[in-house]
Amino acid sequence: MTAPNKAALGRVERAETMRQPVYIAMHAVVAAGFIFLLQRYALSATLESSLIWALTFGGCAAGLAYMQSNR
Repeated sequence: MTAPNKAALGRVERAETMRQPVYIAMHAVVAAGFIFLLQRYALSATLESSLIWALTFGGCAAGLAYMQSNR
């Protein structure tokens, strides 16, 4: 079996970095949605409180996903 050339490896790396913002955004949206549903329906919090927590957790999840993707 032959080893892939450097040009092919460069294409793979570029393809992965192009998708990186999508994964970060998806991580943030899922975390925000989860915490919103938990706060709003499981804990019976107000709409304003649920939205604030969703934004907070979504931002933290995006930051965490960004840090993990740059390892």
